Amino acid sequence: MFALMQSTRTQSLHLFVDPPSGLRAVVAIHNEQLGPAMGGCRYLAYADDESAVTDAIRLAQGMSYKAALAGLAQGGGNAVIMRGAHVENRAALFEAFGRALDSLNGRFITAVDSGTSTLDMDCIAQSTSHVTSTTASGDPSAHAVIGVFAGIRATAMARLGTDNLEGLRIAVQGLGNVGFALAEQLHAAGAELLVSDLDAGKVRLAVEQFNAQPVTNDALVSTPCDIFAPCGVGQVLSGQSVTQLRCAAVAGSANNQLTTLQVADHLEKRGILYAPDYVINAGGLIYVALTHRGESLSTITAHLSRIPSRLTEVFGHAQAEKRSPARVAQMLAERLLYG
Repeated sequence: MFALMQSTRTQSLHLFVDPPSGLRAVVAIHNEQLGPAMGGCRYLAYADDESAVTDAIRLAQGMSYKAALAGLAQGGGNAVIMRGAHVENRAALFEAFGRALDSLNGRFITAVDSGTSTLDMDCIAQSTSHVTSTTASGDPSAHAVIGVFAGIRATAMARLGTDNLEGLRIAVQGLGNVGFALAEQLHAAGAELLVSDLDAGKVRLAVEQFNAQPVTNDALVSTPCDIFAPCGVGQVLSGQSVTQLRCAAVAGSANNQLTTLQVADHLEKRGILYAPDYVINAGGLIYVALTHRGESLSTITAHLSRIPSRLTEVFGHAQAEKRSPARVAQMLAERLLYG
């Protein structure tokens, strides 16, 4: 645990338990150089405690990089609540987490993430003000989609020479709130969709509404396409899966897509352009951070519009330096965080 904290430069790790509600939670604060740490609150089942801690730390690091490259006055952090087999009272669980969060005195501000909703954030808000994406402030998913869609167009321009998505084969892995809405926008832009999700109902809906081609999760990675868009769980790009890819570019909304930076080097060697996840998927963080600060919709929209230009900047550096865009993005982020 300490080795991972040191290698990622994570500042602090906080563990919380509340037996009456069944709460077991991890909060990782990666960096506060640019402002209070902000990040999602995940509510998922984990194989063991170590997996939960590792997920929180890696997500927190990504949030620091995401905030820095998006030009936000926020640090990076992330929360993980371990989901048990049975929960007596979900509201009580999240209220307990709100009390735990409040004990950090504003060092970490949380928001929706995998497995949580705006209603869960409402429960957290009963005990602390250090929470956003409540029902009053709104779900950030729509703004995440805006950024990812614009980022896919920028990626297509950089790799394929056009930002016109009509006729492009795009494989969307994961049809959650962001993935499904992204598929809708891609379909409207004329893209040919390949889709997969563990939820067969969501796949059927995508087939009916977007004329998408259903593909199993295991087969999607190796299915020929122009752009592979990971929009589900993280760490989908490993040394093994990258050898199976048959696409020109990878650009999606999932966090922590790479198992290691060496995987990004492998993508580069194969001529597959990678859009760093914490650059392309910054839309949700931009929305929650600026909403929490009381900024106007026009200010939020202006920040969102910078995502494709930031991606293009990263691609330009990568091409000039013959390096992976992932390494370039990390260098730029760390320069902002550490000087």
